[in-house]
Amino acid sequence: MAAFLHACPAPAKLNLFLHVTGRRPDGYHLLQTVFQLIDHGDSLDFDLREDGLVRRTTELAGVPEEQDLVVRALRLLQAEYARRHGRQAPGIDVAIDKRLPMGGGLGGGSSDAATALMAANHLWRAGLTRDELMALALPLGADIPFFIFGENAFAEGVGERLVAVATPARWYVVLEPGVAVPTAAIFCSEHLTRNTEPVRIADFSRHLTSPAAVSGFGKNDLQAVASRLFPPVAEAVEWLGQFGEARMTGSGACVFCAFSSESAADAVLTQVPAVWSAWKAKSLARHPLQAVLQGSGVIE
Repeated sequence: MAAFLHACPAPAKLNLFLHVTGRRPDGYHLLQTVFQLIDHGDSLDFDLREDGLVRRTTELAGVPEEQDLVVRALRLLQAEYARRHGRQAPGIDVAIDKRLPMGGGLGGGSSDAATALMAANHLWRAGLTRDELMALALPLGADIPFFIFGENAFAEGVGERLVAVATPARWYVVLEPGVAVPTAAIFCSEHLTRNTEPVRIADFSRHLTSPAAVSGFGKNDLQAVASRLFPPVAEAVEWLGQFGEARMTGSGACVFCAFSSESAADAVLTQVPAVWSAWKAKSLARHPLQAVLQGSGVIE
């Protein structure tokens, strides 16, 4: 059994559009979105322990170890390991190199948890398939299954119904407005649009072949509420919108704009006001951890 996996990528995602199409009786909102993986994110190191403990070895401001999605996900996997194999699962130490902002809509915590599940499933030889890992992770957060799915996807339901979708190669400029947007505050707002007409995956794919394909498809229904509650989000959208169609990702706060070349993205980065953090990222077709774990049983 391998003893460690180091520098495991946990990439960010962008929501190329995000529509709220309804609400279930249990209060969960029904969504449609396209998740886009990008080559910027966190990095995690994993080292096996013999005592069965799951420990996070790095401090994360505002995130106690017991509440961390990574720790909670690994303990769920330990319980499933014990159920399947009839013995205690190995332990693991996790170190997180955190680059993605919290409350940024980039899926950082969910991506970290997904990477942890894939890595531990491999290191522990737990034997779960990709679909089984996705089902295990869903109760912790609707974005986690997408990162385990590992491909750009058209998502429906609460985000758990995924269909792989081809997206064009793009460069993105991402602005961090410097605020953390709590997802609950957006979804609880009386101003949130909850009845956007559903679209089909064919509508999105057809848009990609149009001359305006660099411009966005649809909209982000959460953006108006986030902009109202958090003015820095509105300011970032307005500024970046000088260079193309800028929109917020997820429930915020980060704002992005697509470009067809790296040089175009670089030209915008040179003009970003110092009040914001900003960076560029390239679109990815697949989760970069897949190459590491190919043949382990995690990737089908």
